[in-house]
Amino acid sequence: MNSYIHPTENAGKAFLQAHVGKGSVIMLNLLRFKSRADYDANPDLAPAHPLSGKDAYNLYMKLARPLIQKAGSRVIFYGETSDFLIGPTSESWDRILLVEHQSAERFVAFAQDPEYLAIAGHRTAALEDSRLLPIAQKHLI
Repeated sequence: MNSYIHPTENAGKAFLQAHVGKGSVIMLNLLRFKSRADYDANPDLAPAHPLSGKDAYNLYMKLARPLIQKAGSRVIFYGETSDFLIGPTSESWDRILLVEHQSAERFVAFAQDPEYLAIAGHRTAALEDSRLLPIAQKHLI
């Protein structure tokens, strides 16, 4: 089973091509947590006591939220999910996160900010799988 935690280079290029210069972008995050957070890739961030993936992600959000705000972005929604009403029964997610960024350029600046990169390992440690779907707002006719 594939898991998706970080964007590929091609996905990043396609994101920029589709969204740069086109206004705000909302990022839909679908999140599935590990039962136990894995800090092997970032041992310097590992807490003194083991954390669940959910707790590691909560720590990540506590640290990331001020950086999100500093970037001029905002958390629109963060909540728990259950089974799809419409969708595959084989797929499930633990949380949904919606973050609005003023632009694709501001999102990229946020994602590359050294302060953010210093805490991003909590996200990596927490997640078993994720999806990140950029959404451009369209006005109804």
